[in-house]
Amino acid sequence: GWQIIRNLIVLEQADQWIAATCQTIQRLTVDHFHVVGDIYDRGPAPDQVVESLIRRDRRHSVDIQWGNHDILWIGGAAGSALCIANLVRISARYNNLSILEDVYGINLRHLARLAEQYYQDNPAFSPKMERSDRPITEAEQLQITQIHQAIAMIQFKLEGPVIKRRPEFDMDHRLVLEKLAPDFSTIKLNGDTYTIENGCFATVDLADPYKLWPEEQEVIDSLVESFTHSEKLHRHMDFLLDHGSMYLRYNRNLLLHGCVPVDEDGNFIGLTIKGTTYTGRQLFDMLEANLRLAYSQPTENADLATDLMWYLWTGPNSPLFGKHDMTTFERYFISDPKAHVEGRNPYYHLRKDPEFIKKILAEFVLDPEFGHVINGHTPVKKGTDPIMANNKMIVIDGGFSKPYQKTTGIGGYTLLDNSYGMQLVTHQPFTTKADAIANLTDIISTRRVVETEARRRTVAETDIGTELQDEVEVLKRRLGELREEE
Repeated sequence: GWQIIRNLIVLEQADQWIAATCQTIQRLTVDHFHVVGDIYDRGPAPDQVVESLIRRDRRHSVDIQWGNHDILWIGGAAGSALCIANLVRISARYNNLSILEDVYGINLRHLARLAEQYYQDNPAFSPKMERSDRPITEAEQLQITQIHQAIAMIQFKLEGPVIKRRPEFDMDHRLVLEKLAPDFSTIKLNGDTYTIENGCFATVDLADPYKLWPEEQEVIDSLVESFTHSEKLHRHMDFLLDHGSMYLRYNRNLLLHGCVPVDEDGNFIGLTIKGTTYTGRQLFDMLEANLRLAYSQPTENADLATDLMWYLWTGPNSPLFGKHDMTTFERYFISDPKAHVEGRNPYYHLRKDPEFIKKILAEFVLDPEFGHVINGHTPVKKGTDPIMANNKMIVIDGGFSKPYQKTTGIGGYTLLDNSYGMQLVTHQPFTTKADAIANLTDIISTRRVVETEARRRTVAETDIGTELQDEVEVLKRRLGELREEE
């Protein structure tokens, strides 16, 4: 054994051998990956995360429960102008336009030209910078600020026609542009009048506030063309579609990103589409079917399926959003925090109740006594316990959203499930490989036992075990048929 190691050192292959050994250990240790959504939530290099998952999929099985940020990118590839406007705006807000131009080859030239023509510097639209971000020049900051304003106005305009043609979405309260005063100095929302600060409404005509100017229409047409023809984007979104779903039932557990919409009494609520009301599991299934339909026909961009993709991002009863309002407009232009309230779905305080979680599990045809809900979406704030409802609800923030790390104080969670039980692993934020090597600081993690099995669970008691047993039964039947033929 030692001679083999000496030979590896002499042949200068020790580093490669160590890396290969570590990768082999990883492959043998981890059988299956679950990603509970929002790979594309404002963090840097989500494309690299997807590439890593694609590589891992060759060795392990992988599944993804989509988050509302993921839906924007799937919607963008499907040709939804509103999804595209939202994700470009968010990319500008967090100084992440390079993901569009450099990674996915999205042409922003028309947008930059429009922005330079109609918008000036505006502190409300300056990009949010992290310490680790590459410093940018004043000229770059101004250009991003202008682009940010231009695409935000396009987004607010695009929302109007969708809300008006889809009364079933019940989103008239988000028709904000028409509520502006004639001089753009104030706005009346929910009976209260607020002062507008840092306004930038050069392209808004209050006689027809949601009408795009020809230059704006050219911009959105160009963006839709780029998104629907980006080969790399479609390869990544194909992977998210092939390996993703609105929810997953796996080994007695329910994995979902956001929430199951309910009222204050815990009754399921949802959407009424073409006379049929969808709530609970049916709501998830209906929305997923429409998402897949919209993705399969990118040239259809004003149909119900495409509009439902945007609803998944921001709708009051969207299982992936979980709030009544997304107060984007208010946070840009109104300083009064009263206008920023978004109103979380009652699910988020009811999920601490074990009986409520049992009701959720039963709705998704899982064992209420032995099942768990594995939940993503919401960052677990400092001092808040991610394990609730007598260990039946576990909140996983995977740490993809870099801005949230200030709120949570951690780099994210990983839930481990094996034959012994469940453990929740808390990770500290990771800086860089160079820092880890120079200071000998790897990712620091702490483990917490969530649940211990009374006896070790066998493969036969897992979903994979059930599938294997089914295959055995099929083979037995086939063998019996062959014997009869003889």
